[in-house]
Amino acid sequence: MSSSIRWPSCFGSFAASDAGRYMELELKPISREAIPGALERVERYRLLGEPWQAESICEDILRIDARNQDALRGLLLALTDQFGETVQTARALEAAAQLESEYDRAYYEGIVHERAGQAHMRRGIQESAYKAYEYFRRAMDLFERAEQVRQSGNDDALLRWNTCARMLMRHRELRPRPKEVLEPVMGE
Repeated sequence: MSSSIRWPSCFGSFAASDAGRYMELELKPISREAIPGALERVERYRLLGEPWQAESICEDILRIDARNQDALRGLLLALTDQFGETVQTARALEAAAQLESEYDRAYYEGIVHERAGQAHMRRGIQESAYKAYEYFRRAMDLFERAEQVRQSGNDDALLRWNTCARMLMRHRELRPRPKEVLEPVMGE
């Protein structure tokens, strides 16, 4: 399985005539035997605050084993670790949709929404406060769905639901978007 990646020319020294061009690089595949060690590195890089490294390793694992559940969860978490000024949930939600168990799909999709809510909350502007509220409420709905199908003794979804609830209770600025009331225009 061959894969290449295109890098903007700003990632190297190129002649002026190469400005705006991309380099094609062939990615090197890892072996199946290396997957367990690679998964350990995913966690390590996330803990070191280098989620882009963890993301890259997960992509390497998924090239070899596209349904690897640990790599999908690691990818989702690495992507959400990178939520900040921009919040792009599509790839993380795509990874959640590929998880095999109903519990994992609901729980990890909930995490995507919870972390998107946190990122919007940090922005400190009113529009983001409305979005944060919407993300937290969606996360709570998903954690409730996960709660319904969880294994006995696994209260992770309840803990996450409670965290979202506390965020909404402590941060009164996080509230639903007001409904617009349209006033009829009176003719002259």
